[in-house]
Amino acid sequence: MRSEEQKNVYLEDYKPSDYLIPKTEMWIDFAPERTRITTDLHIERRAGAAEDAPLELDGEHIELVSIAIGDEVLGAGQYELSDKGLVLLAPPESFVLSTVVDVEPEKNKSLEGLYRSSGNWCTQCEAEGFRRITYFLDRPDVMSVFTVKMVADKDLAPVLLSNGNPVDRGEMSNNRHFAEWHDPHPKPSYLFAMVAGNLDHISEKFTTKSGKKVDLNIYAEPGKAELCTYAMDALVRSMKWDEDRFGCEYDLDVFNIVAVSDFNAGAMENKGLNIFNDRFVLADPATATDEDYALIERIIAHEYFHNYTGNRVTCRDWFQLCLKEGLTVFRDQEFSSDERFRDVERIDDVKGLRQSQFIEDSGPLAHPPRPSQYEQIDNFYTTTVYEKGAEVVRMLMTLLGKETFHKGVDLYLDRHDGDAATIEQFIKCFEDVSERDLSQFQKWYTQAGRPEVTYSSAYDADEKVLTLNLTQNVPSTPGDSEKSPMVLPIKFGLVSSNGEDLSWERAEGAEVHDDLIVLDQSEASITIHGVSSAPVLSLFREFSAPVSVQTRAPLEEDLHRARLDGDPFNRWESLQSAILNIVTPSMAQDGPNLDEDNLEKVASALSQTLESQELSPSFKALCLKLPTYQDFAQRLGKNIHPERIKQVRRQAVQLVANSLRGQLVTLYSAVKLPETYKPDAKQSGLRALRIQSLALLAALEDKQIFEMVESHYQAAQNMTDRQAALAIICAYAPERAEELLEHFKANYAEPMTVYDKWLGLSASIDDNRAIDRIKMLMEDERFSLETPNRVRSLVGSFIQGNPTQFAREDGAGFDLVADTILKIDKFNPQVAGRFAVAFRIWRNYESNRQNAARKALERMKDEESISPNLSEMVNKTLAG
Repeated sequence: MRSEEQKNVYLEDYKPSDYLIPKTEMWIDFAPERTRITTDLHIERRAGAAEDAPLELDGEHIELVSIAIGDEVLGAGQYELSDKGLVLLAPPESFVLSTVVDVEPEKNKSLEGLYRSSGNWCTQCEAEGFRRITYFLDRPDVMSVFTVKMVADKDLAPVLLSNGNPVDRGEMSNNRHFAEWHDPHPKPSYLFAMVAGNLDHISEKFTTKSGKKVDLNIYAEPGKAELCTYAMDALVRSMKWDEDRFGCEYDLDVFNIVAVSDFNAGAMENKGLNIFNDRFVLADPATATDEDYALIERIIAHEYFHNYTGNRVTCRDWFQLCLKEGLTVFRDQEFSSDERFRDVERIDDVKGLRQSQFIEDSGPLAHPPRPSQYEQIDNFYTTTVYEKGAEVVRMLMTLLGKETFHKGVDLYLDRHDGDAATIEQFIKCFEDVSERDLSQFQKWYTQAGRPEVTYSSAYDADEKVLTLNLTQNVPSTPGDSEKSPMVLPIKFGLVSSNGEDLSWERAEGAEVHDDLIVLDQSEASITIHGVSSAPVLSLFREFSAPVSVQTRAPLEEDLHRARLDGDPFNRWESLQSAILNIVTPSMAQDGPNLDEDNLEKVASALSQTLESQELSPSFKALCLKLPTYQDFAQRLGKNIHPERIKQVRRQAVQLVANSLRGQLVTLYSAVKLPETYKPDAKQSGLRALRIQSLALLAALEDKQIFEMVESHYQAAQNMTDRQAALAIICAYAPERAEELLEHFKANYAEPMTVYDKWLGLSASIDDNRAIDRIKMLMEDERFSLETPNRVRSLVGSFIQGNPTQFAREDGAGFDLVADTILKIDKFNPQVAGRFAVAFRIWRNYESNRQNAARKALERMKDEESISPNLSEMVNKTLAG
């Protein structure tokens, strides 16, 4: 479909369905070539709907075998059939519609609807995949109670799973068997799931607070069940945490997880049957890194937490997607913070937000967490919906206080249990418990873009008064130049010369209480009385609002906070800010020479951080991760020369590393770890500190250091150390990397999860053979464009981890990625559309690269058979 054929869907056009489907009964007969699906839909006309309202059921890529109402088989003329669904023109008020359809899961490479992965049948229905299984009102506000009977050959599919609780199973003739599942909770079709195949599993029991016993199972391909142990542990901890923190007790008799090799996303929260990309389930020390374990823990929690925030209360329409996703991301962030180190988790979350969502906010794809229109809903599974949505929820907690916030969540889950809700209904619950007008706050959901904040201050020593001037401005975004002031909860502290927070007596000019300023106007002048001495301001502690602070603090203030601020986030932030402020000007094409003296001052502050006995190894490791290429490119903003950024950054990192060389060598040698590997926060932090010390040393490009790195690789007893050492060599000594990569592949990359790591490491090497290397790896016998994990590992790593080669001046990197996207678009438009975001900053490059990127985008746009998903992304990127 060409771009001019696209039709926008508008929030203002929403209206309830004329028909409801309170009960759905399905019979699925699995067979290798074709799967037959018989469905009985118990349909009722909604009260108030017109008597002659047609019933329009969604259905795509399925073959209708028969259709009947009750006992009457319908013939031609009694319904209309198209490639988008079927229409009954004048159905009765209440009836049972029976359909029989055939689907071909083996040929389904889109990985939506019913498909086969490694010989096993599985489903993915969010957002609009159920229509690829049978005819239905495939929209989130039509909720139904499902009963599913599954039939298959016992050898092909000894395991038969669906939503809810198992109610029956038995033997049939011809080596076949059946299983029946019933989900007592009404759910929209996007939460439907089933799996049939040959799978191993591990099991556990969980007893809820009320004494209910729940069977927990995690299924994986044969031989992989033993790799599910950590995922099971994370699930049990998630269930207990959700009871303790939010009072959410599991509501079925069983909870099943299935890990599959082919999946478009990370996982899916289907009621009682979560289907996961196996990358986020399978782990042991030989195949998974500390980061992998942390992701498994978080994503297991995220999908489980959806049981209430997404399943029990779902979204009315897809415009409300951030209602379930933003709230649930916030919940999984809180879980990870409680399970690990809160300060480190917060910094990691903000780093991720800035490196993806901030770019989205500032570019052609900017949109609010709740958009007012879309072309393809698959393209709105974005960091704005998820991560910025989580920040909005966090601001609610900051604004209202934790106790009131939890009362609001409790009211929301109680008031809307079993409903398909909206953002307005969510906010209303917090208004009711706080007795506070949140209409302006709600703009965070409906207004695109990110506030830019400036500040200045003056201290009157005689009067003991601090005057703080704050301004906010939300820049224009595509299609929206008129912006309103946002509600900004600003956590703050007044840092004294010795690092203690100064007290104060009263404030005026804005809402100020405890450690919080609420800025809800374009500007405010705040007078704070009773401040005993001149403070250093510490604003937006804990990153209390997703804003960009435009004021560049003096280096002395940044370094004071970096050494002494009581808020860990601002301590880390000030160190990063100091480096960015010093180094970024030199990255401009005609920029000044690097200010080595000021970098030495930063190195001194970093040294003090490393010596601190109060700070955790995890926090110190984060501080050793100096700003990345992406951080500098984002700060530079326009006229980006990737090689220049890389060159100047490396020079700056070398200066810091040289200043700290002795301390880093000592630190690397002094960190001692237990012999038995554990992926917990304590051990992970120690490994991270040791690895980051080595990584910073490697920037010196010293032969002796490279030998240390190679020794680290050879001595590694776990994948964390092994992969980290190899990544350092790939980054700083590509000429040494080839031999180690071959060793890694030959000795460790048998599991596909480790093979993917090898692909990613290979794609990260920045040399003149990078493009040819990527093309060669695409010809590897284990690589397939049809498997999203392979593509993300190779092409995704190339885009994210090798920016100088992706954005080569000759355009070869852009062309390689565009060619790959077009190939994938033929069979998996969802993945193709998501990969197109790689071009979203094309206008930020210098002119030669802009032209090369534009040509690649225009070539995709002009492709005759481009999908609607890809068309929307390309057109918006070009127009923005």
